Amino acid sequence: MALSIIQNPADVSLAQSPIAFAVSESNANVFTSSSMQYIAELYFWTGSTTDSGSSANYTLQKYPNTSRTGIFDVSRIINSELSDIVQEVSSSVRYFAIDSYVQYLSGSTFLTGSHVRSNTFKAIDGYSVFQEPISESISDKTPFWPMMTDVDTTQSYQDGNYGRLSIWKGAGSDLSTTQLIYSGNLDDNNFVVTTGQTNTTNMVGTFPISPNEPDWPLDPGTSEFSIQAFAGASAVSSKINFKEVCQTKYDNIRIKWKNRYGQFDYFNFNLVSRQAMSTSRQRYQPQIGSWNNRTLTYEKYENSVQNYIVDSDQTLSVNTDYVKESYNDIFKQLMVSDEIYWITEEGNPENVLPLALQSTNFAQKTEKVDKLIQYSFDFIRGQGYKLII
Repeated sequence: MALSIIQNPADVSLAQSPIAFAVSESNANVFTSSSMQYIAELYFWTGSTTDSGSSANYTLQKYPNTSRTGIFDVSRIINSELSDIVQEVSSSVRYFAIDSYVQYLSGSTFLTGSHVRSNTFKAIDGYSVFQEPISESISDKTPFWPMMTDVDTTQSYQDGNYGRLSIWKGAGSDLSTTQLIYSGNLDDNNFVVTTGQTNTTNMVGTFPISPNEPDWPLDPGTSEFSIQAFAGASAVSSKINFKEVCQTKYDNIRIKWKNRYGQFDYFNFNLVSRQAMSTSRQRYQPQIGSWNNRTLTYEKYENSVQNYIVDSDQTLSVNTDYVKESYNDIFKQLMVSDEIYWITEEGNPENVLPLALQSTNFAQKTEKVDKLIQYSFDFIRGQGYKLII
């Protein structure tokens, strides 16, 4: 018998989309048994790539398909392990591998073939989009990899804004960077990216996208800059451009959300924003009067209509200024994000309020049809007015 793994996932996989292994047995004799199955023992872990443990986490079984192969999609299992929110854990990574073999009944005895173990792969909390092929290298999904974003146009920032994007630092075929080069209108500098493979905290790092961050490498007075990933002297990513804009008439609402690579993107909503509050309540009619006294009386302040449940929703409506058509794909990621925050205090990037998007429709605008592109979004705050636990 000769078992082989004929399809492997990418070196770094997005766990919300298929993570496929396909195994194939070349010995035709085993297929004469109707009980023949492919077995895949799934291992996943954190720490170093060699900390695979001594026993499998799951054992998966499949009968051969019409092509005589067994296809195992382990994404739902791996994704269930990536439950940490990005605001708490920015570098949640899982290593995984399978050990595969065939099993079949010969007479009254179950026989197993030789074991074939896959290479070790990595998974992050993210998703692919149509029409990206299954098992496509993550570096082919965005021209900015190893920077973990799809933002493909100039971003704006204001005095007082904070923000950090993420970069993949793990060793492997999808690592192609040794440093980030910042180019500004005043000077240029290198922001060194230290590679690492020993634990999950080394797999994903962050880098500043605002002069207010403490490790900002350029002159603090820089008003325009670009960031690009390099391997030695060779550029390995496209540039991301940033431009400072003046304070607007309206309050700046700075939103960050988890993108499709499981990291944060940012946007400043500089036009009209509104906050509102709505309440919901239930009532009952209490018994009033002095029923325990010698005579029945009541007090003028007694209420025969009493609220017993009063809850509230606080909402936020925001508007973009005029943006380029290339922002459409970024706002699509906002529409499907499960982790959104409003950065509420300048000078304190950790002072955030959780949001959930209320808008359910996104009418995609184009420059040919709409000329000027502007969007509105409605959020509900993740914390009501009353503290109820």
